[in-house]
Amino acid sequence: MDAVKAYVEANKDRFLNELFELLRIPSISAVEAHRPDMRRAAEWLATALVRSGADRADVMPTEGNPVVYAEKIVDPKAKTVLVYGHYDVMPVDPREEWRTDPFEPVVTEGRIRARGADDDKGQLYMHAKAFEAMCATGTLPCNVKFMLEGEEEIGSASLYGFCARNKKLLKADIILVSDTSMISMQTPSITCGLRGLAYMEVEVTGPNKDLHSGLFGGAVANPANVLARLVAGLTDDEGRVTIPGFYDKVRELTPAERKDFNKAPFSLRAYKQALEIGDVAGEAGYTTLERTGVRPSLDVNGIWGGYIGEGTKTVIPSKATAKISMRLVPDQDYREIAKLFERHFKAVAPKSVKVRVKSLHGGMPYVAPTDMPAYRAAERAIRETFGKKPLPFYSGGSIPIISGFEQILGIKSLLIGFGLAEDAIHSPNESYGLEQFYRGIETIPLFYKYFAE
Repeated sequence: MDAVKAYVEANKDRFLNELFELLRIPSISAVEAHRPDMRRAAEWLATALVRSGADRADVMPTEGNPVVYAEKIVDPKAKTVLVYGHYDVMPVDPREEWRTDPFEPVVTEGRIRARGADDDKGQLYMHAKAFEAMCATGTLPCNVKFMLEGEEEIGSASLYGFCARNKKLLKADIILVSDTSMISMQTPSITCGLRGLAYMEVEVTGPNKDLHSGLFGGAVANPANVLARLVAGLTDDEGRVTIPGFYDKVRELTPAERKDFNKAPFSLRAYKQALEIGDVAGEAGYTTLERTGVRPSLDVNGIWGGYIGEGTKTVIPSKATAKISMRLVPDQDYREIAKLFERHFKAVAPKSVKVRVKSLHGGMPYVAPTDMPAYRAAERAIRETFGKKPLPFYSGGSIPIISGFEQILGIKSLLIGFGLAEDAIHSPNESYGLEQFYRGIETIPLFYKYFAE
């Protein structure tokens, strides 16, 4: 690995400049106006992977945004690693809260600041550059395939069909993913579990037009008021979700499992200070680690209706809308949960309004065995670069397509992310530490080495 480390050190500035080129492309999958940027990002990555050493790199069409597929086959008999990542990013709103231009990356205080710096352009590009370093030094011990998509932030709808149509092309021994986080740089970890997701949109409609709140107030149901009550009633005072049947398939941890789970280093005081909150909240009887790792949850992601511009406009809005996500744990099925949610929400709505419920997207929870060869190889690689054995960690986040890979391709995924909580993914001022970026590039070749062995 000395040759690889020397190559990375000699080219680290170029690696960073290349990442900056990718970060400048505003590939926001949720906004239709950015469809040309999705294609531009895909083509940029295909070109970059060929420069890095791939034998081929294709921009392959789907029903939505294209998939970048690339490969290098060193030996048909060797193990094959399929690298997954996504080049789409979240919207930047509220833009006024950004301290720098979200699509003009800069480095300040040792951190790359831009939308996608961590999630997931910075992390996927670590794999491209680690791959380049191994190709350039003749040390690549495995066959490598890349599958980079442009719809992860909106549910990966097109990737399921792409995988089903290309099973032979995507055949591999393990899927390698860096789209998750570590506990800290001092306490490295490997993500061995992800929560599932059911993402819903609800619309409450009252009168057929906005009404004067003085002439009609008190006589006509206000959809915004009704929606607020309905949403508030989705959880109780103990922090439990009130949807009938929601917890039916949730497996309770044994006391021994709970004890082991809470061994991960965690400071409640530091957690509250970092978020500037007076106290935490959630399901009663569980720790913060349990609430975000192995317990389901329900949250409003956005709510709107009526007049929200400058000044005043005294109206009863005709409609009010909310987006709601539910994070799920084994063995909850997002399709069943979506149906339970819809049935409950319509049942509790008053007759004074009409309710529309729509399931936007979802995915199953995922658990990766800690005894599989790929996990042991990653554990050994991280221990070498970080100086200590990584802890298994259950993430509160969701990557719906990961469980889809197992169902469609029959391949397990290994989640070795290098993100940190302070990276502020999905938020204004997203960033990614230079140390994280370069440490990832250093660790990935070691994974290949030990996985091949």
